[in-house]
Amino acid sequence: MTGPAEVLTRPVPPPYRPGQPLGHPARARVNGVRYVDLVSNLVKKNALRAGTVTAGTALLLLMSSPAFALTRDDGDDPGPGLSVVQTLGLYVAAPIVLFLVIAGLVMIGDKSRKQPKA
Repeated sequence: MTGPAEVLTRPVPPPYRPGQPLGHPARARVNGVRYVDLVSNLVKKNALRAGTVTAGTALLLLMSSPAFALTRDDGDDPGPGLSVVQTLGLYVAAPIVLFLVIAGLVMIGDKSRKQPKA
């Protein structure tokens, strides 16, 4: 395995000089363009692993989603839907209020202990 220092120190072909024959226009010169591999094998392996895990997770999530959610099962008895105000209160206002209550209780509990002065 080549390290990053070895990759960057590979010999690079000399630049083109005027008057030098280029060869056939449809083919690259033998000592023409060389692509320097700046990505190590470890990075490639980690990227492949991350892509595999992401694809596997997405596949499992797609397989676990309900396929026919529009058809009702036996025994379903859905209630009336929520209004916009009820939805915002339940999913926006209630979590914010709960966060503020917990944060306030933590702050009150922290202030009740006196810090010894150094």
